[in-house]
Amino acid sequence: MEYLLEVKNIRKRFGDLEVLKDISMHIGAGEVVSILGPSGSGKSTFLRCLSMLETVDGGTMTYCGKKAVTEQDGRPQYAGKEDMTEIKRSFGLVFQNFNLFPHFSVMRNITDAPIRVLKRDRAEVTEEAKKLLKKMGLADKGDYYPYQLSGGQQQRVAIARALAMKPKMLFFDEPTSALDPELTAEILKVLKELAAEKMTMLIVTHEIDFARSVSNHVVFMDGGLIVEEGDPRDVIDHPSNDRTRAFLKKLEQ
Repeated sequence: MEYLLEVKNIRKRFGDLEVLKDISMHIGAGEVVSILGPSGSGKSTFLRCLSMLETVDGGTMTYCGKKAVTEQDGRPQYAGKEDMTEIKRSFGLVFQNFNLFPHFSVMRNITDAPIRVLKRDRAEVTEEAKKLLKKMGLADKGDYYPYQLSGGQQQRVAIARALAMKPKMLFFDEPTSALDPELTAEILKVLKELAAEKMTMLIVTHEIDFARSVSNHVVFMDGGLIVEEGDPRDVIDHPSNDRTRAFLKKLEQ
């Protein structure tokens, strides 16, 4: 299988606090990987390192065959500017709090980066954006501004914006944590549709049923380590590790 993402021995600390302690993982094309774990386990920091919002203290990261980070003499070496620009285009990131530009319309939120960053034709990008909005159930919202939308609608715009850059994979950092149960269902439906279309996704989530039904692979993190990983039915329904069992039991209460 071709790996779109391969990370080995990733380490990250903030001062004296070691947040990631030797994380290794790979994702194949079309796979959906869910990361579960308690608050403070390092899940979001790991995603921020993968999306270059944080720098790592050690380890290697490879995207679509291109080395983003290598390690020399125990120190991380990041790729040059040109390679890094290409690497960053291989993934899209959807935040838990949407991060839409409040002063841009929905349409401009989606089209701005493809036009400005990728230098693509405006008419072509606008046509694609309309199709993405239709796919997200927001065909009539192109002229709206973020404040006029519900949280679930804003998150769907954020997903459309990420897809507009034509990434090979999407990273989601707890995409439903800011939403109530009804709006959560809207987003999970969109993610299930993307999974059915074989979009490669890495999702930090606390939605256990969703992780079980959509993921090819589930990773349980605790204390900056991958404690357990494997088929969702094994990890979620028959966990072998005591920490995994305790976490899942707490969620059921």
